[in-house]
Amino acid sequence: MSDADGLPIRPGLVIPERELSVRAVRSSGPGGQNVNRVSTKVELSFDLPGSTALEAPVKARLRRLAENRLDADGRVLITSQVTRSQAQNLADARDKLAALIRAALVVPKRRRATKPTRASKERRLDAKRKQSAKKQARGSRDD
Repeated sequence: MSDADGLPIRPGLVIPERELSVRAVRSSGPGGQNVNRVSTKVELSFDLPGSTALEAPVKARLRRLAENRLDADGRVLITSQVTRSQAQNLADARDKLAALIRAALVVPKRRRATKPTRASKERRLDAKRKQSAKKQARGSRDD
C-alpha cells in the first residue's frame, strides 16, 4: 500500500490522497493509561462530492450504501478503534473505506418482472379455498 499514490481500490482505480483526510482522536473504552494519553482512534474522511476518481453513478451508489456515515457536507466518515495502535487503526479504516467503495462499484442486477406460474396461482387459490372453508366452519350455530 503506497500512501503517496492514494488508496488503491482495484487495478486502475486509486483514490488520491488529497481526497482523504485523517484525524486521530482519543479512543473510548478500556485501556487504562494508554487510552487516556494516546490518540489511537482514527477518523478517516473521504470527500465524496469533490472526488474526481469516481463516476456519478458510483458516487450515488456509495451515497446510498454509506448514508449513515455521511456528514453534513456529504463526506464519508469512517472510524476505527479496534486496536491500541494508531497505525493499525488507520490501516483498518482505509480497508473499510476501500471495501465500501468496492461494494459501490458493483452494478446491481435489474429485476426482470415475471408472471406467476400456473402452479403457484393454483396453490394460492387452493390456500384461499382452505382458509375460506375454515372460516365458514366457524359460523354461528342455530340452537
